[in-house]
Amino acid sequence: MTVKIDDNSGFCFGVVRAIGEAEEALRSSGEVFCLGDIVHNRVEVQRLEQLGLKTVGHDDMPNLAGRNLLIRAHGEPPRTYRRAEELGIRLIDATCPVVARLQRRLREAYDRMQSVGGTVVLLGKHGHAEVVGLTGQVDDDVVVVESLAELEQVDFSRPIYFLSQTTQSIDLFNALGEEIVRRAGAERVTLDDTICRRVANREQSLVEFSKSVDVVVFVCGRKSSNGRVLYDVCRKANSSAYNIEESSELQAEWFEGKQSVGICGATSTPRWLMEDVASVIEKNVKL
Repeated sequence: MTVKIDDNSGFCFGVVRAIGEAEEALRSSGEVFCLGDIVHNRVEVQRLEQLGLKTVGHDDMPNLAGRNLLIRAHGEPPRTYRRAEELGIRLIDATCPVVARLQRRLREAYDRMQSVGGTVVLLGKHGHAEVVGLTGQVDDDVVVVESLAELEQVDFSRPIYFLSQTTQSIDLFNALGEEIVRRAGAERVTLDDTICRRVANREQSLVEFSKSVDVVVFVCGRKSSNGRVLYDVCRKANSSAYNIEESSELQAEWFEGKQSVGICGATSTPRWLMEDVASVIEKNVKL
């Protein structure tokens, strides 16, 4: 059996940058607090915790005066920065530049819609850290939708500015955009595709990779929104696709009668974890 790892899978630029910032701060101070999981991958979070990273929530901020607090790649709303300043917390801002640019774009879209009595609609996962940071730019005065069905909450009689969370599906964005235009009229709609191409371009690559092997093992954290999207891409391209968080979840029957296995993952999946999964399969296919 041959086992290969998808070279296009693994951490995106924003995650690499955030983890690099955390590791550098840990080397210099030995202790860093992170506001939420630095990446939606439990195994990688545990590795960093062993180095001294401590994951905290917003409710813990009053106890962090004078400490280092990292803003992860997903970004935060302005109220978090104001609160940190009030409490004397030293912030390490690792917001992904792509996300930071989208935050600015959303504020501009909001101002534009305010001037014409319109609405900002965002394709995004409810409660996702990036979405919270985005809607918080304008005091949460944004309509967030995850599906065509949720468009029912949109007022189509008003101008609409439609954007997307950076890690959403291009196909879903286009489908919702077409429906918004159909129901509101093209003259009242602005479609602004803000999906990160470093993430989105992985979809076609994953289709080709999944079709090139007998079995696909997709590695990602349970909390990864991007992981769910990309795993679905793999599963549609290859019915023998399985989603795991770590190598202990591998099952022997997946590989019976198969000649090739492909290992791939989300933008929140570290390369070393995919290599671990590949190694376990190579050493013990019978598991």
